[in-house]
Amino acid sequence: MALVAPPSNDRKRVKVYELKNNDWFDRGTGFCRGVIAQEGAKILVASEDDPNRQLLETRISKDDGYQKQQDTLIVWTEQNGTDMALSFQEPEGCASIWDFVNEMQSRLQRLAHDDGLSDDIDSAASPIMLPNPDLGNLHEIENHMRAANSTPGGREALAKFVLAHEYIPKLIPLVEMAEDLESASDLHRLCSIMKMLILLNDTAIIEYVVTDDVVLGVVGALEYDPDFPLHKANHRQYLSDESKFKEVVKIEDTATKKKIHFTYRLQYLKDVVLARILDDPTFSVLNSLIFFHQVDIVQHLQANGPFLRELFGIFTGPEETSERRKDAVLFIQQCTQIAKSLQAQSRAQMYQNFISNGLLDVIQYAIKLADVSIRLAGMDVLQALIDHDALMVRSYVFKAIQDGSKPLTDTLIELFLIEVDLGVKAQMADAIKVLLDPNANSASMEALGRTNSDFLAKVRGQHPPMPQTDSFVQKFYDDSARKLFQPLKDLEGRESFNDMSVQEATLYAYLVDVLCFFIKQHSFRSKYFILSEGLAARVAQLMQCPIKYLKLTALKYFRAVIGLHDETHNRQLIMHQVFEPIMKVLFDTMPRDNLLNSVCLEMFEFIKRENIKILVQYLVETHREKFQGITYVDTFQNLILRYDQMHEPVTTQELDQSFTSVDSDTPGRPLSMVNGGKWGQGLKELDADEEAYFNGSDDEDDLAPAAKINGASPVKPLVNYPDDDVDDDEMDILASAPSDSTHSTSSSAQTQGSPNTPKSSDETPPERISEKRRREDDEEDELLASISSSGPKRRASLSSNSSVGSLKSLRRKTPTIASTKENAGPKKMSLSLPLKSGGEGGNTE
Repeated sequence: MALVAPPSNDRKRVKVYELKNNDWFDRGTGFCRGVIAQEGAKILVASEDDPNRQLLETRISKDDGYQKQQDTLIVWTEQNGTDMALSFQEPEGCASIWDFVNEMQSRLQRLAHDDGLSDDIDSAASPIMLPNPDLGNLHEIENHMRAANSTPGGREALAKFVLAHEYIPKLIPLVEMAEDLESASDLHRLCSIMKMLILLNDTAIIEYVVTDDVVLGVVGALEYDPDFPLHKANHRQYLSDESKFKEVVKIEDTATKKKIHFTYRLQYLKDVVLARILDDPTFSVLNSLIFFHQVDIVQHLQANGPFLRELFGIFTGPEETSERRKDAVLFIQQCTQIAKSLQAQSRAQMYQNFISNGLLDVIQYAIKLADVSIRLAGMDVLQALIDHDALMVRSYVFKAIQDGSKPLTDTLIELFLIEVDLGVKAQMADAIKVLLDPNANSASMEALGRTNSDFLAKVRGQHPPMPQTDSFVQKFYDDSARKLFQPLKDLEGRESFNDMSVQEATLYAYLVDVLCFFIKQHSFRSKYFILSEGLAARVAQLMQCPIKYLKLTALKYFRAVIGLHDETHNRQLIMHQVFEPIMKVLFDTMPRDNLLNSVCLEMFEFIKRENIKILVQYLVETHREKFQGITYVDTFQNLILRYDQMHEPVTTQELDQSFTSVDSDTPGRPLSMVNGGKWGQGLKELDADEEAYFNGSDDEDDLAPAAKINGASPVKPLVNYPDDDVDDDEMDILASAPSDSTHSTSSSAQTQGSPNTPKSSDETPPERISEKRRREDDEEDELLASISSSGPKRRASLSSNSSVGSLKSLRRKTPTIASTKENAGPKKMSLSLPLKSGGEGGNTE
């Protein structure tokens, strides 16, 4: 580093302050100057009273945050985290030192970008110089390390110094010396120093402390924790015990063997030695080292064909001892546990190699042993294999069934029924459910196939072709299901459940749980099996057991059955009277707020909400009086109300045939007519007058008396049209007749369409046929325009035969519209379109 001229050595009087407990402590008054030495630039403050005593000696680095406040104050933070301040007597002295600091920091920052001088800058910026370790200077070493450990730069510099000067091997002999001297204080300092070195989170240091040369000395220092001065750990004794390392099959590769030892020591450090003081960064570093070591170990072993043949040959060799076989099971368990963190491709390759060498036979061997630890290890291996690929395990089980050998599922069922360890029993129940799950691993295998299609095809081609899931499940119900649920069948003759043991209750709970799983996954097969075996009645018997969680399990089954909405299941529940014990549980727990009572209430609420008619009818007819007495919830009153609504007579309301006024409220069209019935879809509702017309007779003579009855005064139609059955030729003749073209305002009643209508004295001349047809075309255009119009319009009531004539005219003159409705109902009801009468009538919807 190039030298920079220090500030002039004029006497700059200054006070030195240090921040302690949020208060500035005055170190004293002295004279400040800046100096440049071999180790870097410094600020020195000599005492005013004793020039040989230094009040402050701080080294300037590029990372320190110096700040100038006002004209006479400079503040900064030391590398150990201490806040310091210099208060100058004169502003000139403050400015001189501030310029020196800025110049030094800028020069250091420029040099930091020079790669050739980066190491020099680092050493100049944050040099760490620890004295050679000795029992006499352990206190000084600990203080220096603690100060350096407070900043990121200090930790990095300390880690480099420790590795470069091989400082850890120099500390290890001091442990034995302190033990010989029985110096507890020195041992506690050595423990603190070792902790600080490991907690630097430097990968190189952590890997070094678990090597064969220094690991015992490191853990020996860590045995004397100052937080527990009266206790001493035995880490050295545990790690030096070679019996902990069992080499089931000799590993020839030296590097792999070393990684196994290093991994074991790292796990011991993480889980035992440093478990209480580990911070998140150190924990992450240890986990990463362990993971990568394990990946390398498993990759080497699973690709070593001779090693795998020798490993799995232990279970087939007749001369092998049971102890060696147990060790082999535990070794395989460790491999499968490590494989959980491997990538999918590597994990699949490892399991494929294991299975091809006989992994399933090893599992069957392990779960049959009397040793609980080995049974647990075997179930762990099976669970890991199923979690990885249940379809692959199922294919091998199905192949064993086809070959006539005993499948793995039968072995699981036999051991499940007699297992006394509750943890192993739970794992076996889960394994049975996953193996018989039609959708097991489908999503994960599809994802693996999308990402590694070539590899997956290769792996799939190496084992037997995938059997049909239906065939596998059918084989289970044909051969194995009765064995599995035989304990439930044996309940048929049991009268008392007061003497039921914990093992029995747990077995029944798991069986009912598996049965609930089957009725959801295997719909028709499970239904036939449950009906033929009568298992619903056996599950209902469990409601008599005093053990509450067994009652809850039985209620879970009935709730799952009801949730299927299957009438066959519901009839079976009624036939076996399973609601009797449920009602008993409800009344025994009523009205307390507990889980049993809540489950019962939820079941009845579900029946009411889903309106399961067969169950509603049965429950209300059988327990109506009991339901009426339950008033703390409204569920049962609503059940009774739902039952009454189901059985109340259907009331029919006759349609009103009368004509109403314009201001009257017309009843709505039936929903079935509006939403796609005879009248078509998307049409507006008609009022009561139009309904009355279409529901009436074709004979117009019937309308006149009806009109008189309802108080309407019939008037002469504006235009007389003949009936629908009149031919077109006759229409022309009738149109030319004087009586057919009469337009009269007389109030006398006339029969519509009659050819013999007498002439009136004030009748108009006959209308020409061409003019009549032109007028009819105009009326038809107006009618079609009104049909296509949108928006609600109030229609005037039909109060004259002229409106009736207009309706019949439209029906005859629009054959296209009428023909589209001929097949929808009677001829009179073939039209429900908005109409516009030819006279004073208004628009209608």
